[in-house]
Amino acid sequence: MFRLGLIINPLAGLGGSVALKGSDGVAELALSKGAIAKAQERAKIAFDVFSELKSDIQLITCGGAMGEQLAQSLAYDFEIAYTPSNPLATTADDTKRAASAIRDAGVDLLLFAGGDGTARDVCQIVEDAFPVLGIPAGVKIHSGVYGVTPSASGEVVKLLVNGELVDLKPQDVRDIDEDAFRQNQVKAKLFGEMLVPQAGQFVQSVKQGGVEQEDLVLDDIAAYLIQELEPDVLYLIGSGKTTQYFMNQLHLPSTLLGVDALCNEEVVAQDLTESDILKLLDDYSEVKVILSVIGGQGHILGRGNQQLSAKVIERIGRDNLKIIATKTKLKALEGRPLIVDSGSLELDRNLAGHMEVITGYQDLVLYPVQ
Repeated sequence: MFRLGLIINPLAGLGGSVALKGSDGVAELALSKGAIAKAQERAKIAFDVFSELKSDIQLITCGGAMGEQLAQSLAYDFEIAYTPSNPLATTADDTKRAASAIRDAGVDLLLFAGGDGTARDVCQIVEDAFPVLGIPAGVKIHSGVYGVTPSASGEVVKLLVNGELVDLKPQDVRDIDEDAFRQNQVKAKLFGEMLVPQAGQFVQSVKQGGVEQEDLVLDDIAAYLIQELEPDVLYLIGSGKTTQYFMNQLHLPSTLLGVDALCNEEVVAQDLTESDILKLLDDYSEVKVILSVIGGQGHILGRGNQQLSAKVIERIGRDNLKIIATKTKLKALEGRPLIVDSGSLELDRNLAGHMEVITGYQDLVLYPVQ
């Protein structure tokens, strides 16, 4: 039997759709704003990938929403290693206690669903003692310990349970100061390393900062976007330095780590939540989204822009997505595809294929999207 440890951070990702830039310390506020917990749902996506191997897996997990509920719903043979004192309001201490209990129980792999804060808590206990793999469920995913999508995490588990040869390599655990993040400042810090199974393009790289400094190329991209702006069309401007550069060229304010709305070269709303965006979609007959590519990872949806949810993108449509990136950033992916992780497998499949990426003035390339 393959002994699989499971920890779910039930509060992971709560701050994404309501534009709180994270979930650390703001779970109650996020819930009051209408956020919906999705970590368990994303963990289920991973488990669905290796569902036919259920009889080969002994699950060691935690009480309540930290794993027990999922194990029961999927009819797994499982044991409880740790139960939180308050299952409705788990804390970082619960994650650490859970990791310690599962470590002591002995597992072949610890699978956990969360974000960088969860990875940091697990790393503090586990370090590189045994293999660990994350299911991406948080707002910010800078660490290199996660699958590129929940399904990809499931694929890695499937390989391991089937006895395939999978490399194990130490990967960085990074986290940022969320208070500074909410003030448009990115302060990432290395907190340690964990031993992570590597399998093709299933496990993501550590997020790269904007180190390219290609001002002339960014000028060209911004000039082309400005030329292509259509009257009375609502443009949702995604997060990132590349999109912020475009807004700077229009001499307009922008939210570096949020989603803003632009129409007729004027900002009509800033730092939008998912519900804000859905309301705006009722007021405009035509809407387009401008997205940038996360350096080193290749994500265009599902990392730091959960406000652009599956519900939002389904209404806007694939043809109304505009992706911008320098060629240097695309080349740095070394042939890996761009990634969408919207939370909806159906939407992710519909977005897959080849999409145009604006890389300069009237300069576009076709690039694969996974």
